[in-house]
Amino acid sequence: MSANTIAINQQMHPLEPHEQVWLFGYGSLIYKADFPFIESRPASIRGWSRRFWQGSHDHRGTPETPGRVATLVEEEGARCGGLAYLISADVFEHLDYREKNGYLRLTTEMTFRDGSCVQGLVYIATQDNAAYLGPASTEDIARQIAQSHGPSGSNMDYLLHLADALRLLEEDDPHVFAIERLLMDMEPVLGHS
Repeated sequence: MSANTIAINQQMHPLEPHEQVWLFGYGSLIYKADFPFIESRPASIRGWSRRFWQGSHDHRGTPETPGRVATLVEEEGARCGGLAYLISADVFEHLDYREKNGYLRLTTEMTFRDGSCVQGLVYIATQDNAAYLGPASTEDIARQIAQSHGPSGSNMDYLLHLADALRLLEEDDPHVFAIERLLMDMEPVLGHS
């Protein structure tokens, strides 16, 4: 599958312009909501784990040196916490462009903290997209993130902003926090302040 998924997403989920849809965010959508929304609420989805297995050639890296950004991978019994946004369907024009590098809009059930559930959409970069990097050791992921930079900024900033946002949501994510610890240990070596 091509890394550019804009047309695929528009065909998979055609929406009426003023239709309201819940969108689950688990990566940069948690801390960088650069789109209008009607409401946002902490939420989680079941059966998925957040992993830094997707390549970023267009935001946090380049085609020559891709960064690593979050996607979801299926994992039995797993729970992934994030933020759900109620948006109007016309916002997907912006979001499809933002998430075009391998992410597909898929249907999911979200659970809010009060226990209520709702059907909505989530962007997931599956392993059959051209930008998928797949699993690697935590050390290798941290090293790649530390060295990657793209048009949207440093890959390290992406990871650190996500870790901070997860703490604000009181969400524990061992994968994200393990990478963050390694990056903080590398920081003096990399010359970040």
